Amino acid sequence: MKAVVFTLGCKVNDCESGSLIRGLQERGWEVSDELVPADLYILNTCAVTGEAEKKSRQAIARVRAVAPKARIIVCGCAAERTPELFLKKQNVRLVTGARQKSKILALLDEEGVRLDEEDGRYDEMLPPVSLKTRAFVKIQDGCNNFCSYCIIPYLRGRSRSRTVESAAEEILSAPAEEVVITGIDISSFRDGEKDLADLLLAVKDAPCRIRLGSLEVNVVTPRLLDAAKSVRDFAPHFHLSLQSGSDGVLKKMNRHYTAEEYLQKVQLIRSYFPDAVVTTDVITGFPTETEEQFAETCAFVRKVGFSQIHCFSYSRRTGTNAAKLAELPAETKKRRLHEMLAIAGQLRKEYETKFLGKVLELVPEEKKGEYTTGYSQNYIRLYVRGEVLKKARVVAVEVMEDGLLAVQEAKGANY
Repeated sequence: MKAVVFTLGCKVNDCESGSLIRGLQERGWEVSDELVPADLYILNTCAVTGEAEKKSRQAIARVRAVAPKARIIVCGCAAERTPELFLKKQNVRLVTGARQKSKILALLDEEGVRLDEEDGRYDEMLPPVSLKTRAFVKIQDGCNNFCSYCIIPYLRGRSRSRTVESAAEEILSAPAEEVVITGIDISSFRDGEKDLADLLLAVKDAPCRIRLGSLEVNVVTPRLLDAAKSVRDFAPHFHLSLQSGSDGVLKKMNRHYTAEEYLQKVQLIRSYFPDAVVTTDVITGFPTETEEQFAETCAFVRKVGFSQIHCFSYSRRTGTNAAKLAELPAETKKRRLHEMLAIAGQLRKEYETKFLGKVLELVPEEKKGEYTTGYSQNYIRLYVRGEVLKKARVVAVEVMEDGLLAVQEAKGANY
C-alpha cells in the first residue's frame, strides 16, 4: 500500500508531516511527500492567508487528478477552520483539524470530522523523517499573542511546549548536518521554569549545526544570547518578526513593541554576533496603514539592514480583530508589496556581497542541475558545482540570482 503526505504552509506543518510519514512507514506503508499515484493521501493544510486556504482546497483536485479513487484525509489549519467544507469534497473521508495530528495514524479507516478541543496538552509526535540534510525539530505549538491580523491562535490553540529533555533528545540524536528549532512561537517555549535559553544550553555540544526558527522581540535577552554563544556550532541567524516599522501600525496589529525597541534588540544581537544575519517578516497594506506609515516602514527596514525580508500583503482573516476594519484598495496593497519586495532584494544583495571572497560553511541540501545547493551558517543560499555530500567549507566567488556561487575551500586559493 502506498501513501502520500502532502504539506502546505509552514515548517511546523513540515515537521508534523514528517512525523506522520515515519508513523506510516512503521506500519508498512510506502510513503512519498509528492503528489504521485497512491492509495491514501493525507493533506496537511494552511490557513495563514486566504491564498493559502485556496491552495489547500485546490490540493484535493490535484489529488483526484493523479488518483481518482484514492482515500483523502485532511488535517491542518484550513481543515480546522472549515472542516465541513472539506468533508464535502469528493473522496475526502476524514477531517481532523490542526491539533493532535498524531491521532491520524489511529484513524486511517475512520470517516467524518474529528476535531479536538483545546486541552493544553502538547502532542508528542514521532521524530519526523528528515528528507534533507537539514532537520526541523518542533518544540512548541500554539500561540498566545493574538495579533489582530492572525487567525492561527484560534486554530492551533494556546501555546504549549514539550519538555526540555524530550526536545534535547531529538535534537541531539537527529541524523542531520543542521537542526532548525521550530514551532508556532518558540519564543514562548516553557518547561516549568525552563525556557529557550535552557534548551540551547542542553544541546550546546550537539554534533550538528543549531539554528533557531522565528523569534519574537521579547525573547532576545543577554541570557538567550549568552546561551547561543555557548553552543558549539550555532548558526548566527535571527529571524526576528517585525510586521511593520510604524509604531502606529504596530499598535493596531497588537504587536507589543515599538520600532525603537525592535532596533535595540537587533543592536544587542549584533553586539554578540557581529556577522549575524537578521531576517524578518513584513505585512504591507494593513487596513489602517497610511502612506506616511508605509514610508516609515520602508525607512526602518533600510535602517536595520535586514538581509532577507519575507513580505506579503495583508490578507483578511474572518474572526480576527483586524477583519472588522475596512481594507485598503487592492491596487494600494499590491503597489506597496512590490515596493517592499524591491527594497528586500536590494538589501539582500548588499548583505550577500559583503561575503564575496570569504569562507562560509555549506550544509548541502539538494542537487539542482550541475550545482549542489544549501545554506551557509548565516543563511546565504550557496551554489557549488558538482556534488557535495556533507558540510563543507567553501569560498563565495560570485553573486547569483538568489544567493552566491562558491567553490570548495581547497579549490579556492585564487579567489
